[in-house]
Amino acid sequence: MKETRYFYVPGAGKALELPSEEAVHALRVLRLQSGDELFLMDGKGTFYRAKVTLASSKHCSYHIEEELPQQKRWKGNIHLAIAPTKMMERIEWMSEKATEIGLDELSFLHCKFSERKVMKSDRIERIVISAVKQSRKPWKPQIHPIISFHDFLSAPRHGHCYICHCYEEIEKKDLYTELQHVSSLEENPEITILVGPEGDFSIDEVNEAMALGYESVSLGSARLRTETAGLSAVMMAQLLMRK
Repeated sequence: MKETRYFYVPGAGKALELPSEEAVHALRVLRLQSGDELFLMDGKGTFYRAKVTLASSKHCSYHIEEELPQQKRWKGNIHLAIAPTKMMERIEWMSEKATEIGLDELSFLHCKFSERKVMKSDRIERIVISAVKQSRKPWKPQIHPIISFHDFLSAPRHGHCYICHCYEEIEKKDLYTELQHVSSLEENPEITILVGPEGDFSIDEVNEAMALGYESVSLGSARLRTETAGLSAVMMAQLLMRK
């Protein structure tokens, strides 16, 4: 039995030709030929069963045999905004695993105590696409470029917004309990969760967020690394918003 081959093709129902990177993988690695079956994902909730119609040295064209709309496996919108770590492999790992678990948006923040001010979002994009294919997720999370903490807060947000931090002098609620309450009351909640750098958000940043309506929350009693905290937040939201 042949393994099902999945390819990420934005606008798959209209493109009719694999993007260059996917074409290289299909032709040179998998050695697909005319007539071979493949499955496409558009990252917006639809799979397509297709057949190769042309396999040349650089181009792989296809014909759509069947459109397969998928139901989203969680309700609402889960948005994680996190300060990237100094070691990129750690935040890359988190991005991959968060995608496999399931979220809708991933933003990167430049905060007062950030270890990294710039990052290549195109590499994160490739890692996320690979994770989408591996986990066969119908939806690809939207990846936003790094932005200052203040500018992120300045953008209008809807729904429920949370800032995770470790300051004992600032009252915090338990994120899991808060999300549990939201999930029980709302059909399609919008969730935004902020996770700071290894040195945490500054107190001023926490207060700024709270002044704009963000709820002060904790991920539990353990002190977590940035990437672990981000993944924990996504896991909590995913479990509680799952249909």
